Formats: sequence, structure tokens, C-alpha cells
Amino acid sequence: MRNIEVNSLVTPIKEALIRVNIDINPSLLSKLKSTEKSETNPLSQEILKTLIDNAEIAESNRIPLCQDTGSAIFFIELGQEICLINGDLTTTINKAVAEAYSDGYLRKSIVTDPLFRRNNTLNNTPAIIHTEIVKGDKLTIHLMPKGAGSENMSRLFMLKPADGVKGLKNCVLETIVKAGGNPCPPLIVGIGVGGNFETTALLAKKALLRDLDDHHPEPMYSELEQSLLEEINCLNIGPMGLGGKTTALAVKIEYFPCHIASLPVAINLQCHSFRHATIVF
Repeated sequence: MRNIEVNSLVTPIKEALIRVNIDINPSLLSKLKSTEKSETNPLSQEILKTLIDNAEIAESNRIPLCQDTGSAIFFIELGQEICLINGDLTTTINKAVAEAYSDGYLRKSIVTDPLFRRNNTLNNTPAIIHTEIVKGDKLTIHLMPKGAGSENMSRLFMLKPADGVKGLKNCVLETIVKAGGNPCPPLIVGIGVGGNFETTALLAKKALLRDLDDHHPEPMYSELEQSLLEEINCLNIGPMGLGGKTTALAVKIEYFPCHIASLPVAINLQCHSFRHATIVF
């Protein structure tokens, strides 16, 4: 059994949250530059150039890429051969979030009650934490600051199995069209398929943790990702919804076995900032 001092996690989590809000993902910057060159719509080219300039200003001035620094979302993979000592993991994560959003001058966007008492918690907590027990003696923390603009445009569908791939595609394209410029395209599109009502939504969000340039390990799903990306980019929504062929930069699909009478599909949209990081202890 391997012991991990829970209090030792605060600083690396805090630093990672600040970093991903300021420093653009290198693969994303490369993708924006390549799409700027290939984009044929002059206005779209100008918008992409502005996004690139924005990233460079954020990095040089050490200020956030976007004013919406998001909800703090965590996916935890806890090795079953680990013993967490001298602290509580949830409390520790929330401490790291509070310090990051204060010391990093990140906007605090969480309210205490969704309906009646929408008072700001003043430190961007509580974080949203999903924990999975896995084999081994490693603690892996995936973190994602997720803005509301893209989150609000996400959707979940309970399809019939007979709807199949065509039904899934229709749901994705319908979601993108209805979203328009609201989620701040160009987008990264996370898709969850299977499981049940709550599982498919988690799969869609977890899909957004994948590297921008990777491909699904299964050829059928890899081909579906590419096919969807091409169809999305034919919608002429474009950067910030003002037209062009760069509506999405990537499509990521994750799936889970499901009931014979069910076909859940969730689409979780991510804005062009694509902020996430992984820390392994």
C-alpha cells in the first residue's frame, strides 16, 4: 500500500488550474494556425487570427484566455493500492480551487443555490468531482475549467436502438446548428454513446479530456469521428458563428455498453479555449 499525503496535492492542483486558464494548449494553438491558413472566408480568417493573438497576449501578460474561467471539473482515477492520509480529498481539491481562483485572479462564477439564493460563493467552489477506483498505485487527476457558454449548448438524447449511426449524427448536427455561435466556435465536440441517462453525459464530458490530435483506438469510431467533423464543418457556422468552414476542430467519441432497448447519446460542447490538464501522483 502506497501512502499519499492529501495536503501535498493542493499546490500542484492550484498551479495547474491557473496554468490552463492562461496558457493555451500547444496542439490547439497549432491547429488554430493551420486552420487560419486553410480557411477561405476572410472574416473567419480574421477571427481565427484574433484568437491566436488573444492566446499570445494571455501568455505574455499572464492573464486568462477568456473572462469565463469556468466551473472547476475533476475526473479522479484513484488506484486501489493507494492510501490517502492526513486529509480529505474533496476538501483538499476545493482548497486548491479556492486558492487558484483567488491567487490567479480568475473569475469566480459559482453560486450557492441554482434557483432561490444565487449568491456567489466567492471562491469558485464547490468543484464538481467524479471519482473512479482503478487498479494500481497511482492517483491521476484530470481537471477541466469549463465555461457556461459551451456547457449551456450541450444536449442529451434517449434514442431508439434502430436510430443507429444516422440518428446519432442527426442529434449532433441538430445540436451544433441550434447552438450557432453561442458556444464560441471553433468547437471541440465531445460525444457519449451508451450506458444510461447519467453515464452517457459523463462520457461526453470525459471525451473532452482527450488530446486534440488523437484518434479513437477502434477504427469504426475513429471513422465516425472524422465523418462527423467533416459534416459539422459543412454547416457554414464558422468561428464565433459568423460563417466559414471551421466550425469544429475535433470530434471525440466515448462509448459504454447499454441496454438492448436503449441508445443514449450526449453531446458536450467545448469552446475554442479547450482547457484541461492531467496530473499523476
